[in-house]
Amino acid sequence: MSEVIDGDMIPDIAIYGEFGVLDLLRVLLILVVAIIIAKGISVNLRRVLKDRMSKDHVEIINKVIYWGILTIAFLLVLPVFGVNPSGLLVAGGVAGIVLGIASQSVVSNLMAGLFLVIERPMKIGQTVNIAGTAGVVEDIRILSTTIRTFEGLYVRIPNEKVFTTDITNYVEHVARRLEYRVGIRYSDDADKAIAIIHRLCEEHPLTLKNPTPDIFVDNLGDNAVEIMVRIWSPSKEWYGVKKELLWKIKTALEGQGIEIAFPQRTVWFANELQKREMRDGADDPGMH
Repeated sequence: MSEVIDGDMIPDIAIYGEFGVLDLLRVLLILVVAIIIAKGISVNLRRVLKDRMSKDHVEIINKVIYWGILTIAFLLVLPVFGVNPSGLLVAGGVAGIVLGIASQSVVSNLMAGLFLVIERPMKIGQTVNIAGTAGVVEDIRILSTTIRTFEGLYVRIPNEKVFTTDITNYVEHVARRLEYRVGIRYSDDADKAIAIIHRLCEEHPLTLKNPTPDIFVDNLGDNAVEIMVRIWSPSKEWYGVKKELLWKIKTALEGQGIEIAFPQRTVWFANELQKREMRDGADDPGMH
């Protein structure tokens, strides 16, 4: 705007200057608020994710969120400078659609990785089974999860598959139950065998007293009296306890004369059966 004084056109400097200062203050305010919000989210995100992901991956997520917030703030202040952001948004939207179609699996894995971080069904170092792959979680990246199997193999699983499949976490709960099925001969004393096993469970330093061990005769099989042994131990010590206690049960039972039963079959041959019948008949006085 301008005013005409004595035929001369004089720019309205005061009005223009006032308008520019207000716009400048508005721009500064938006940018400062955006920086404060971005830094606040970044600090809290580091605190939440420090035990869930590696430091490098946390920093990547922080940078994406931080610069994403600043980009939004920049788009908000563009109209102040006379720039219409709609054109940029349209161009960015078209580019986003093209890139989204081209990298659909990447985006899916990225989103799944973020959901895994939020839900936290597993942690680095835990023993899990993911879609039939059992092992120790080595790393949870943005796009994939790495498992070290018990055979020493490293398996990379896309996060989309991890998020949409069943995950069995063997150590998330503090305690885990182990089971044995011990078969003894019918001629052995089952009560004595149960007492021996119960004593071994109570004496072991890594078996839990609560829940208490559950030991009982579970089945009368074809070849053995089957004793079910159910014991609880710390999840992280479960495998070692299972190996050690099973061998102790075997040696303790055999030390008391109780044998572990094994499948047996009695086979009768036709000629031997005929000889036995003839021999039994010869011994029977009623046959003469």
